[in-house]
Amino acid sequence: MASARRSAEIIDKLNKEINAGLADPRLRTRLSELGGMMLTGSPADFGAFISDETQKWAKVVKFSGAKAD
Repeated sequence: MASARRSAEIIDKLNKEINAGLADPRLRTRLSELGGMMLTGSPADFGAFISDETQKWAKVVKFSGAKAD
């Protein structure tokens, strides 16, 4: 993640480099061993993922009646 104030140029460069790193089988193996989740794609793909996850877990929290302390 990066600040929304970052330029599109910087975001695109970070995205390109992160996706390249995640293509390395050694890194994928190590992240998997650590319980990491590997998601590749565009910044828009990541934004959609975050939005979907937020909506999904909001329903779970509301249904459970959980409250923040």
